[in-house]
Amino acid sequence: MSYDRYLAICNPLCYSSIMNHKLCVKLIVMSWLLSLNFTPVVVISAATQEFCNQNAINHFFCDYFPLLELSCSEATLARILGMAVSVPVILFPFLLITGSYICIAHEILKIMSNIGRQKAFSTCSSHLAVVSIFYGSLIVTYLVPTRNQSQTIGKLLSLLYTVVTPFINPMIYSLRSTDMKNALKNIIQ
Repeated sequence: MSYDRYLAICNPLCYSSIMNHKLCVKLIVMSWLLSLNFTPVVVISAATQEFCNQNAINHFFCDYFPLLELSCSEATLARILGMAVSVPVILFPFLLITGSYICIAHEILKIMSNIGRQKAFSTCSSHLAVVSIFYGSLIVTYLVPTRNQSQTIGKLLSLLYTVVTPFINPMIYSLRSTDMKNALKNIIQ
């Protein structure tokens, strides 16, 4: 979506010729392949661990690092492997999104009229809000060493990127719709 916003704001005349169905499919396939390439590594790493009597994960769902805490065998290598795998899966898309929004911000600052600037910013604001919540919690959860955060904070952060972000995503995007704004005003009044 950040590339879509980038094209819409930075290259609007070529938008319809560049952003076509074929490119959308390519972008979707690339994102799936990026995440699915690393899945077998993590699954095999977790499957090779030895687990003892304790079988209750102190987490809301079966996540990799809380699962490793149940391991009786040495899990340092598995933790390092998990961190190494999560870096490209989390940071590569994050850097692409950040780069897109830096270019977008640069273009928005070139717009002379306040209305044009506001319209361009409103095009991006909903996606930027969702991405900030998602990647902020994801990066803190997986890339910040666990000894610096409590288990409760880790659980709450995981709820942000697994439950809250998908929950608020439709609400944030629908607030751009005039019908939704009017319906919300009717409910509030």
